[in-house]
Amino acid sequence: MNLLLNPPDSFYEMEKLCRLFFPDEHFTKNPPASEGNTAACNFQRRGSRTVACCRLTLNGATTAAEEPLVDADGENAAEIAMARGLYRLLCRACGVAPAWGVLTGVRPGKLYAALRQAGRGEADRVFRDRLLVSPTKIALCRAVYEAEQKATVLTRPEAFSLYVSIPFCPTRCSYCSFVSHSVEKTQKLVEPYVDLLCEELALTARQARAAGVRLQTVYFGGGTPTQLSADQLDRLLRAVEQAFDLSHLLEYTVEAGRPDTVTQEKLQVLKAHGVGRVSVNPQTMHDSVLSLIGRRHSVAQVIDAVELVRQAGFRTLNMDLIAGLPGDSPAGFEDSLRQVLALNPENITVHTLSLKRSSRLAQKEGAALPGAEAVADMLKTADDALTAAGYRPYYLYRQSKMLGNLENVGWAKPGHECLYNLAMMNELHTVLAAGAGGVTRLKQPGGPAITRIFNVKYPYEYSERFVSLMQRKKGIGEFYEQYPVAAAAAGGARRPANPPA
Repeated sequence: MNLLLNPPDSFYEMEKLCRLFFPDEHFTKNPPASEGNTAACNFQRRGSRTVACCRLTLNGATTAAEEPLVDADGENAAEIAMARGLYRLLCRACGVAPAWGVLTGVRPGKLYAALRQAGRGEADRVFRDRLLVSPTKIALCRAVYEAEQKATVLTRPEAFSLYVSIPFCPTRCSYCSFVSHSVEKTQKLVEPYVDLLCEELALTARQARAAGVRLQTVYFGGGTPTQLSADQLDRLLRAVEQAFDLSHLLEYTVEAGRPDTVTQEKLQVLKAHGVGRVSVNPQTMHDSVLSLIGRRHSVAQVIDAVELVRQAGFRTLNMDLIAGLPGDSPAGFEDSLRQVLALNPENITVHTLSLKRSSRLAQKEGAALPGAEAVADMLKTADDALTAAGYRPYYLYRQSKMLGNLENVGWAKPGHECLYNLAMMNELHTVLAAGAGGVTRLKQPGGPAITRIFNVKYPYEYSERFVSLMQRKKGIGEFYEQYPVAAAAAGGARRPANPPA
């Protein structure tokens, strides 16, 4: 499909919008000839107003629409008007109306929260009238916003979270695009990786102490942290205890993830080091679907792992499900949800399948995927069942190339909201990350500035480039020299002449 835009600066956003309707299409920016299917837009004056003039040609038929620029949309007014015009044309031509309207970003809840500064009515109106979001999704944003108000403790100037990356898994799932590696191929990397990770944790803690920040949540993710042995887990958890001040800690999470890696010995290690929240993530409760996505565990192993978690006495259990897996159906997803609800976890996270470019599914391997309507039905079933069971949505995010342009939602029983997820998704405070694939995100205390420090993605690169990676971490101290915690806590956060990008 051709995209003819004048000015052409909005190509990326308009491509994302058009891809909601044509996910497999190749888009060409302002080609010299515009034969074939084309979406076009330019701007013209109509009296005292500027309007986006949009045109869509599909299979030889052309339709057109005009959308006025709205001053309240600020510097994004032209792009939003263009998106509204193309969205309306695409909806009519394709017979579908994606529920998130023209929104294609990762954090719709963050935008909604910003608009709530002018009141609930204004936020709802902007989402409905200017962004064309459906009533159901507006209600979801509203519920998540209300849950997020409980996380004000996370916005203190001195607060930060620690993320520890364990990029190893028993096998690689067909939908996976993360940096996690099958341990069958990388077993020899695991032990030296743990050694270096302990070093990085010590260095990161020194940077945190110098900055004057306090650790509030710890999150071990991956990958599958419990792919490590009990001894390796003990070493890492002990390294965290020895390096960081845990006296202000509010939450400690470790993703057990794959049930076939969960053992009583490993859980005892986690419990002994103060871990209070663990995840056992089946993704589906059907053995046939598990096989299709490359998981070697069974539903019976999921149930056994949950029983071990309960016996160990953890405060909070999370379980993940994915809507849209190959070989699944709305009825199958509903049955998976019923089985998970019977296990009574405190958190249930419902993901929508995202077709990441580097995953095997994106390369058209395996069984056919459910259609967008079927996936929307799955999420509707989850919303209804989880609400009826006493869960409430508390965080929300989206990814590119999600089936049906839908979302991921974390659901929790009251009092069991994951504080790390709230801080991460809403960019409430600094997250210091250690390990391959980790991204340190530095948040200005009491202010809006954010800068990032990236670790390399793969375990072998992490080992080879460890010294240079640790040099990068000097950026933590440099950031807090420009944005001192003490100044923000005293109400006098200063803004440097040249803030970090």
